[in-house]
Amino acid sequence: MARRARLHYTKELKAEIWDKYKRGDSLWSIARSIDRHSSCIYGILSRTGGTRPLERKRSSLALSLSEREEISRGIASQLSIRTIASQLSRSASTICREINRNGGLRRYRASQADQAAWDRAHRPKTCKLAANPKLIPIIDKKLRIHWSPEQIAGWLKMTYPHDESFQVSHETIYRSLFIQARGLLKKELQQFLRSKRTIRRSKHSSLKNDGLGKITNTVSIRERPASVEDRAVPGHWEGDLIMGSNNSYIATLVERHTRYVMLAKVKTKRSDDVINALIKQSKKLPVELYKSLTWDRGSEMANHQRFTLATDIQVYFCDPQSPWQRGSNENTNRLLRQYFPKGTDLSVHSQAKLNAVARQLNERPRKTLGFHTPVERFNECVASTV
Repeated sequence: MARRARLHYTKELKAEIWDKYKRGDSLWSIARSIDRHSSCIYGILSRTGGTRPLERKRSSLALSLSEREEISRGIASQLSIRTIASQLSRSASTICREINRNGGLRRYRASQADQAAWDRAHRPKTCKLAANPKLIPIIDKKLRIHWSPEQIAGWLKMTYPHDESFQVSHETIYRSLFIQARGLLKKELQQFLRSKRTIRRSKHSSLKNDGLGKITNTVSIRERPASVEDRAVPGHWEGDLIMGSNNSYIATLVERHTRYVMLAKVKTKRSDDVINALIKQSKKLPVELYKSLTWDRGSEMANHQRFTLATDIQVYFCDPQSPWQRGSNENTNRLLRQYFPKGTDLSVHSQAKLNAVARQLNERPRKTLGFHTPVERFNECVASTV
C-alpha cells in the first residue's frame, strides 16, 4: 500500500475543517474529503475541546511585519532611529523600544521580532472559575447528579442573584470541561454529561429518523385543540418508546405544560403490552391531569382505541416523519440516554429504577420553566385540582 503524502495543515485548510465540523459533518466524512484518518481531524479539534478558536488579529496600533523589515533595513543602512521613525511615520520612542526589546542594533531580526510580539500578545482573560475556586465544588456536585451546564448556570443565577462572583455561563463550564489545559474541572466529569462526548459537537450533527408503522382510525395531531398547542392547560402528554438491546423497551411520557416525566416498563413492543403498561400508568394520575396523549405512528399504538376506551384519554398521532411535533418527548428521550445508553439491555431495569430516574429528571431545574423544576410545577397543578 502506498504511503500517504504528508499533509501540511495550513490556516486555510484548518478553517475549512472547522467550517465542515460546524455544519455537522462527521469526523469520518471530513477526514475522507482530505484523504486522512478521522483521528487526524480529532487531534485538531480536540485541542480546543471542539470549540472553534477565535482568529487572532493584530492591533492597528501595533507594528506590522513589513514595518519591522523596514526597521531591519534601516539598521543595516546605519540610519538613525529618528530617520527610521520618520520614514514609518512612527515616534522615535516606539522604534527605540522595538529595537531594544529584540536584541538591540546588532541582533535585531524582523521575523523574530514579529513572532516575539505575537507571543507577548497572549494575555488570556482569567477564567471565572479560576477567579472564584468556591464555584468549582458546587458545579462538580451538580454535574455528578446529571445537571447540564445550562441548568447549573441558570440555577446559580437564580440562587445568587446579587452575587455575580457566583454566576457563571454554561459556556464557561463546557470550556472548562473540554479544554483540559485549564485544569479546573476534572475530565472524569465529562461522563456525567448527556452526550458523554469528549469534544463539543455541532447541533446539526445528528438527525433522528424514526421508523413509522401504519395504524388505522387515527386522529391527527392537526385536530388537537388549541389549548393543547399553547401548553396553557396541564394534562396533555406526549409519549414514545426508547429501545435497547435484545428488543427491550421503556415507555416514556412527558406532560407538555410542566415537562413532568413518567416512565413505564414494558415487556415487548407488541401493542397489547404497551397499551397495558400505559393504562396502568394512567391510573396513577388524577383524571384532570391526563386528558390526551400524543404519539408517533409506531406500530406499538395499533390498539390505541382500546387505550382510549379504558381511560377516556384521547390519542393524537403526529404527521409522518415529524418527530418535532412531540418536541418535549424527543428532548426527554435524549436526556434519558444519559441513564439508559443505546445498545444496553433495558429489560434489566425494574420499575423502581425507572421511577428513581424519572424523579431525578423531575427535580432538575429547567430553562423553559424559568429554572424551576417539573415536580414543583406539577405539584402546583395537583393542588389546584383538589
